[in-house]
Parts: sequence; structure tokens; C-alpha cells
Amino acid sequence: MKKLLLTAGLVLGSILVSAQAPEKMSYQAVMRNSGGQLLLNQNIAVRVSVLQGTPTGTVVFSERLTGTTNANGLVSLEIGSGTVLSGTFAGINWASGNYYLKTETDPLGGTTYSIAGTSQLLSVPYAMYAKTAGGTSGGALTLPYTATVNNAGNLFSINNDGDGASLEGTNNTATSSIAAVRGLVNNTAPGGFSSAVRGINNGTGGLGIGVWGSQNGSGWGVYGVSPAGLGVYGNSSGAGYGVYANSNTGTGLHATSTNGIAANIAISNNANNNNVINANSLGNGIVVNVSTTGSGSGVVSNTGAGFAVHGITSAQSSAGVIADNNGAGEAVVGRNTSDIAGAVVGRNDGGGYGVRGFVSGNTSGTSVGVFGQVGLNSGKGRAGRFVNSNTNNDRNTFEVESNGAGNIPDNTSGNVSSFLNTNTNSVSAGVRGEVKSIFGNFGAAGIFGVSSGTGGVGGLFHASNINGNGAALVAITEGNGNAIRANAGKDGNGVETNIDGNGNALYAWVPTFANGRAGKFNNFNTANTSDVITSTTVGNGIAGNFLVDRTTGTSAALKGEVNSIFANFGTAGVYGLSSGTGGYAGLFYASNTTGNGPALLALTEGAGNGITANAGGNGDGVEATADGTGSAIYGWIPNFGTGRAGYFRNFNNANGQPVVHVTTTGTGSTLLVNHQGPSGNIAVFQSGSANVARINKTGQAFFNGGTQNSGADLAEAFDVEGNTSEYEPGDILVISTDTDRTVEKSSKAYSTLVAGVYATKPGVLLTEENIDSELIGKVPMGVVGVIPTKVCLEGGKIKRGDFIVTSSKSGIAMKGNPKKVKIGQVIGKALQDYDQNGIGKIKVLVNIK
Repeated sequence: MKKLLLTAGLVLGSILVSAQAPEKMSYQAVMRNSGGQLLLNQNIAVRVSVLQGTPTGTVVFSERLTGTTNANGLVSLEIGSGTVLSGTFAGINWASGNYYLKTETDPLGGTTYSIAGTSQLLSVPYAMYAKTAGGTSGGALTLPYTATVNNAGNLFSINNDGDGASLEGTNNTATSSIAAVRGLVNNTAPGGFSSAVRGINNGTGGLGIGVWGSQNGSGWGVYGVSPAGLGVYGNSSGAGYGVYANSNTGTGLHATSTNGIAANIAISNNANNNNVINANSLGNGIVVNVSTTGSGSGVVSNTGAGFAVHGITSAQSSAGVIADNNGAGEAVVGRNTSDIAGAVVGRNDGGGYGVRGFVSGNTSGTSVGVFGQVGLNSGKGRAGRFVNSNTNNDRNTFEVESNGAGNIPDNTSGNVSSFLNTNTNSVSAGVRGEVKSIFGNFGAAGIFGVSSGTGGVGGLFHASNINGNGAALVAITEGNGNAIRANAGKDGNGVETNIDGNGNALYAWVPTFANGRAGKFNNFNTANTSDVITSTTVGNGIAGNFLVDRTTGTSAALKGEVNSIFANFGTAGVYGLSSGTGGYAGLFYASNTTGNGPALLALTEGAGNGITANAGGNGDGVEATADGTGSAIYGWIPNFGTGRAGYFRNFNNANGQPVVHVTTTGTGSTLLVNHQGPSGNIAVFQSGSANVARINKTGQAFFNGGTQNSGADLAEAFDVEGNTSEYEPGDILVISTDTDRTVEKSSKAYSTLVAGVYATKPGVLLTEENIDSELIGKVPMGVVGVIPTKVCLEGGKIKRGDFIVTSSKSGIAMKGNPKKVKIGQVIGKALQDYDQNGIGKIKVLVNIK
């Protein structure tokens, strides 16, 4: 961006000293580019800042102004009318010192300011000070008068050394909520103990008053109101009273409330041990009289460590606390919100009862000696709790005894004790027993059930709802012990479980957050030859079904392990047996058609085989098939392995079968050998462990005993002029004069361009193409060897040993005259006689000379 030359002038109009004076200053600037040319009729933007004290002082006001230059490059703006960036223009205290005006300009009207300038504001703007300084001294005060000044000192102070008031406000109207004197604190977050009106009496006598409120009628001498704070606050910093109320005949202190609390009296000092309220009377009246006509409490008292209510009496005829129930309520109700203390405490320091509840005279069966209840008004807790805190007490903490003869599994009749939770959505227990012991001895149990007769059971758990899904018994342990431990001392089963429906007789599972096993079975008796697990079915289902139901799982569905030094038959981690005439001893089936995992994976970390397969009859040791595009057998070595991908041997000298037999009825290669390593041979062939032939990585072959081919010549693939369909074996081929590395049929006698013969069955075919090339558009041209060649009698009858040269006929050879033959014309020598009319074929020892 080109640099701009800015000529700026500040034009300040006179500012009237009145409440209606505009809060603005005029600003003009002339815009030029770096060549001195005016910027005409162009939108510009200016950031204006007022700095206090120095040209680099504190910014007290900043705003953004926009405008358009005129035909002379002049732009006129009004400081104080733009978009405010910081501060307020009206809040500038012009009397506090020197001020400077800083301008930053973007000639394109944006916010990328490329030019800046700072100049001091001179005397004219300070006329604005008259607005805040009060103008001239003396003179009449025009009302109403309003002024705003930022000053830490008192703005208005009046001293009176006489007996009159220093300041008096009088209002004679009858309008509601008027004030003779009014003080305001407008800040919504003033400092602590800020006050709109403050009265201070510096006298040290006992009769001084800081603020006096007086009302001749039935109103309020002092009225304080606050939506959330304190309407009237009285504080005593010594031994006096914060608020003192006195009455000769009426009420000394009267507090009422429509929706809130009528009176709140508290001590906020933890070290203050004085009473919060002292109430006493010298007469015979009630010291505290509390009454309520609603459903609330007459008195609510709570305490942290003391007594919420402490009633004391020293007279035998009176009571510390007495409660009468003359209706349907409760005589005594103890309510407790504490976590440790009791709402009602029955204490026994003798040999009687701490609490005794009994039924006397009621024969209907509906009476209750002691009734503990919880849950009213959404309450939570225990309906009853019994604790033995003496470790030497060997008595039962809770005893229930019955002489009844009931035999009904019901919660209302016959049982020695009955516990019932009637909440259908409950997760609590009907009975909870707990023992906190470091011993696991017999009898140390949360619940101990004993069957001491010849029948019965030590514990019976019955889920009686036929539509229910809950378990009859759930055992959970948070420690390292067993959730359930069962032992049969004789010939019974440690655990016997059966089902009448379609469920599982035994279902063991591990939750989502646990890492243990769903089941483990051990036999620690080395002399015990019984199966650790026996699974038998007489149905058509699977005797054992194991599933890892996790799509990202890496564990086995079934793991069998044997820790033995023997490899005898039957010593196996997994032993599968097919004892019928069909079936499989083992079946591994990868059933997901989109899966990539193998149906069977065998690994060994030792020197043994990953898989050993043996067919004792006429079957195959391993039979592998592939229904898709995969391999029936795929052997490979990982990048860290040093073994072989496949190894086939025949140790029977009398076995004439091939060690490896490869057959295909398809159109692909019968055998494909692919060498992708950096070195080594593609194939090595040995006889008696000695190399006799090999093919190196480049495809070059080496044979110690030479090679034998069914063909009789050496040929090379060449492109031809025209279509290959026009050529056939035996044609004489000459070098084309029109196209590089191309041949065509001969067309004249004794041609020196003769190159070879279209080979019928070449023993070796040479080509510059890759071995994967199909050689389309090329013909095999024999250059050396015995090749059937097309001939005619144009040069006379052909005898064995005659020179063979090209004839005038297309692609046909003839007998050559030794006197006419030149170098490069002889195709070869005839190996057969030919004396027939027309065109025939004879074998020729081709060797171009």
C-alpha cells in the first residue's frame, strides 16, 4: 500500500457553558497520497484517541470515525459522535492536566490504520471545563440544577456553629413516598458499609443520637426496607444495645412478616457463650407463649452438640417434659436431622429397660408394642437399629423369640420373625445381616442358618412370583473371598442345580467391568482320575458350547492346556474323538462370509510341529480345498522367521510316487514361483544334495547336464509388416526397409536382406519382450537350426547339401547357383531332395551367410 501524506487541522467551535452544550469537537483532515496528489471523493476511516499528560500518555477516550473526502480531498468529522472503543467523551476531566489528540487513518475505510499523528489540544477545548467546574463564582443558582463531577472530596459542605440545623429539607406535599431529604448510591456494587444517608454523632455522652426518626401519628419513626439486605441495622460495639425497644403500656418490640420470617436473632461468634435470647418474668404469667393456628410447629429447636430441648425440674410433682395426646396426634415426636444423635433416646442406667413397648389387654392382634417407622414425607433412614458397642458383651444384640407353632411361609403369621419390603420398585433387602470380623471361622457369618433336625434346610430362598425375573439368591463379595462356598462332607454334591424351564441349570458370567473368569474347575488330588468336568447330553444339542461374543476380541472361545513331559496319544490340550462311523474328531468352521480369520490356527513355540496329521488308511494326511479365490494350502514365513514355507519328503525307497504332484484343469499356471527378495535364486534343483540346475533371480537358467528341447531351431520374435494372419510357418522372411526391427516375406531372388524362416516348432524362442508378454503381432523367425522351409523348383531340382536362397515368389525359397551366390544371400543348406512341381516344404539347416 502506498504511503499517504495527511494534512490534518482541528477546528473547535465555541462550547457553551450550559447543560445543553454538545459533547463534540470538529475535526478536519486533507488526504494526499505519496505523490502529493489529493484523494478525492474517497471513503476513509479514522481512529481518534485522547491521551492524558504526554503524547504517549494514558488513553482516556477512543472512538472510530468514518467519512468521505470531498472534491478537494477534505474530510470533516465530529469527535464524540463515532463508534466508542474505550472510555466516555463526557467523562474526560479537562481540568486535570494536558491532553493530546492522536489520529490513526485507514484511507480505504477499514481498520488497517497506516498513518498516525499526535498533537496537543490547545486552550479552546478547555472551555468545556466550565461545564464541570461550575462556571464563575457567586451569582444565583438556577433550579433545577444538575452536575456530574468525578472528585474524591466533598462536593457540598455546610458548617453551622449555631443551634440550628446545618441542612434542612422540607416537603409540604401530601404525595406518597416523598422525601424531604434523599440520598442515593447508584452503583449496583458499592463498597462495604456504603450509605445513601449517614448520621454521625461524635458526642461521647450517653444521650447522643446518630440518626433520629420521629413520627407524630401511628406511622414509623424510622422505616428501613431492603429486598435482600437489612432494612434497619443496629450494632453495638461495646456493652450497649444494638437496638433497644421499650414500652410503658404497649409492646416494646413488635415484628411481623407477610411471607418471610418475622424475627431472626442469632450469635455469629463461635467463642460467644452467652444466651441468644434471655426471657424472664417477675410475674406469674407465661415466660414464652407460643401459639399457631396453621400446620406448623409451635416451637422448633435444634442444636449442634447441646440439647435441642432441655427440661429441668426439681419438684417431684412436675416433669421436665410432659406431652399429652388428647386426639389423633402423637404425644411425643422426636425428629432428628443429625447424622449421629437420636431424636428420642431411652436411657437405662439400671437394670430395667431403656425403652419398653408392650401390648396389654388388646386381643384383636392389631396392637404393636414398639412401632418404628420411616419414610413419611419422603424421609430416609432406618425404622430401627440395634448396636452393641461393648466388645466383651457376648449376649445377642437383638433377640426374637416365639412360642407359636406356625408353619406358614407368609409375612403375617407363624414365623419367628418376618421382614417385608412392600415397595415394588425397591432395591433394598428384606433382611440384612452383617458381621465385621477378621476371622473366617465357622459361624462368623452375616446370616447363619442352621438345620439341627434330620430334615429341613439351613437356608431356603424362594422367588415365589412365577412372572418375576429376580434371582432366588444373589451372593456378592467385594474382597478376595468366594461369593459362594459350598462343601459336601459326604457323597452329596457341593452344588446341585436343576431347571424346570428353558434356562440354564448353571449360568456363570463376568460383568463388563470385571477381569475374572466365569468358571474355574480344579482337581488338587493327584490320585483322582475322575474327569474335572463331565458334560453329557442325550439330546441333539451340543454338549459344550463356548462363544467369545466380541467382534474385536483376541481371546480363544475354548482353551485346553496339558502340562506334561509326555507326548503319548491322548496327552493333548484339546482331545477330540469321533467314535462312530461318521462325524469328525474336530471341526473348525469360520462361518462369517466376510471374515478373514482362519478356521484353524496352530502355533508352537518349541521344536515340534504346528500341526501333525497322519492318515492310517487310504485317506490323505491333510486335505485342503478352497471354494473361492484363495489357496487350498498357503505356507509362509514371517519377516522374522528363518524356516521353510513348505517341506515335502518321501522316506520310503520303494515308493515310486512323486513327492509333490501338481495338477490343474483350469487355464492358469500349474506352478507359479515368485521371488520377491533382494537376492537368491528363483529355483534350485538338486540330485543327491548336489545342485544340478538353477534359475537365478533375473530368470537366467543354468544346467550342469545341458538342455534338451523338443524343437530343432533357435528363433526370435519379430514384428511383421501387415497382419500376422498373412504369415505361416515355412515362409522366408527378409528385413523390412520401411520399419525398424520388422520383417516381411521375401519377394525377389537372391535377396541379401534375407533374415530367417518362420519357425514351425522352435526349441528356443528369443525375445526382447518380458516373459509375460503374449507376443501379439509378432512371428517366431528361426535363425539357426533345422526348420521346415517352403521351396520351389525356380532354381532347379534341389539336392541334399544345395545352397538355399530366396526366389521371386513371395516367401518361397529355391536352389542357389554357387556361381551367382553372394555374401548374405544363403539361407542355409537343404537336408532333403525336392523335385516336385509347385510349392512344398523340406527341412533346411538354416544358417544365414
